[in-house]
Amino acid sequence: MDTKGTIPQQKIHHGRNVRRFREMFGIKQEILAEQLGLSQQTVSRFESQEELDDATLKKIAEALKLPVDAFKNFSEETAYNIVANTFTDFKDNAVVFSMNPTFNPIDKIVELYDKLLQAEQEKVTMLQEIVRDKK
Repeated sequence: MDTKGTIPQQKIHHGRNVRRFREMFGIKQEILAEQLGLSQQTVSRFESQEELDDATLKKIAEALKLPVDAFKNFSEETAYNIVANTFTDFKDNAVVFSMNPTFNPIDKIVELYDKLLQAEQEKVTMLQEIVRDKK
């Protein structure tokens, strides 16, 4: 039996998938625990377990408004394949995917700082007018 060229199938880690989806939605463990009526430590323990029972997955899925299959079938390999296939499909249409930004990040920071400074100056001006009116 020739096993060359075959990629071993990785086992899907339910707990890690729970953590990924929870973080994608910006939900803290404490909030999820509250929704489930459990402690934060229990949610943390769930996220470290490779396999969770169906009842637990169902409760978590309902809390996150996801199908149970999202936790059972999501894997790094699946996500990689989806991304790789998406960009491969565009290759023939001459779409170029570049990780290099077309702007200088420092310029953006300065621009945001200037806007923040301007907003603060407007607040100070308004507060000074309020103080003058009260005198």
